[in-house]
Amino acid sequence: MPSSPPTVVCLPVLHRPRRPDSPWHRAIGSSKRMAGEVVQRIWETAVEVAAIGPQSPRGRRFGSFGADSVICFPHNTLMNEQYVHIGTGTMIGPGVTLSAGMVPGQSCLTERVVTIGDRCLIGRGSGIVGHLEIVIGDDVWTGHHVYLTDQNHGYLDPDLPISKQVQPERPVHVGDGSWLGHGCVVLPGSTIGRHVVIGANSVVTGHIPDFSVAVGAPARVVATIQRD
Repeated sequence: MPSSPPTVVCLPVLHRPRRPDSPWHRAIGSSKRMAGEVVQRIWETAVEVAAIGPQSPRGRRFGSFGADSVICFPHNTLMNEQYVHIGTGTMIGPGVTLSAGMVPGQSCLTERVVTIGDRCLIGRGSGIVGHLEIVIGDDVWTGHHVYLTDQNHGYLDPDLPISKQVQPERPVHVGDGSWLGHGCVVLPGSTIGRHVVIGANSVVTGHIPDFSVAVGAPARVVATIQRD
C-alpha cells in the first residue's frame, strides 16, 4: 500500500508594516542612518587609537613588547604586565586576557611568566593565564577562545572548596609554527611540539610530539605530518 504524502503546513509569513512615507518619517530614517555611521566611525577610531603597542603607555608596562606587535582593542584583563613578554610582529586579538599571577601587584616567582614569540596571532577572546611559566614559540597561531594555563584546581578534599584546592604550577610550552584550533584548552604541564595542529575544542593534558595532528578531550595524536 503506497504511503501517504507528507502533510505540508503553511505558516503565515511575518509581515512588517510599511513605514509611513512622509517628510517627517524620511527625515527620521535619514537621521538614524547618519547616527549609525557616526557611531561606526567613532568605534573604528577607538579601535585604532586604543590599541596597545610597544610605544604606548600601557605597552611600556610589559616586560618586553616587540616592534610591530599590537594588542587589539577592546582588550580584556591585562594583569602584572611586567611578567609578560611579547615578541616582534605579533598580534593579540580583541578581548584577550594576558595575566601573570593571581592578583594585581603580585610578585611572581619568575621574570618571564608568560612569553609569546615572534609573528604570533592570538585569536579573539582567548586567555593566557600564567603563574610560573607559559612559553609560546614563534609563528604560533590560535583560533578564537583558546585558553592556556599552568595552574589548575584539585578536588580530592570533599570538605574544602575546590576554589581553595590549588595544585602546584607546571610549565606549559607550545612549539614554533603550531596551530591551536578554536576553543581548545591547554592545561598545566602540557608540551606541544613544533608544527603541531590541535583540533578545535580539544583539551591538551600532556605531551604532543613535533609534526603531529591531535584532537579530542584529552587530545590524542591522530596523524603525523610527513616531511619531505
